[in-house]
Amino acid sequence: MNYMLLIYENEANWLKMSPEEQGKIFGEYMAFTESILASGHYVSGNPLDTTNTATTVRVRDGKTLSTDGPFAETREQLGGYYLIQAADLNEAIAIAARIPAALAGSIEIRPVPPMEGAE
Repeated sequence: MNYMLLIYENEANWLKMSPEEQGKIFGEYMAFTESILASGHYVSGNPLDTTNTATTVRVRDGKTLSTDGPFAETREQLGGYYLIQAADLNEAIAIAARIPAALAGSIEIRPVPPMEGAE
């Protein structure tokens, strides 16, 4: 089964870090990514740019509306994701717990069922 691991953190904390602190965390992410590549769990993953680069799209009464920024103000922002293969939710939880952001933010796990007719 595929699982999406959505990484939430307070991006303001990241922006306050020194380049050395950011480099240390980046190294931790690289080590984590290498470990799930080696174990065969990795499918894909990427960081996301900061929320000030986001655009939110809505369609109302047939009109497309776009606004700058995220949909809602929150304490934590979606900062990136990993798509993994895991035998079950328990294995996905064990993998998610190793993501560096789990120490200060949160990791949301969502099963990704296959789309019928898309394969």
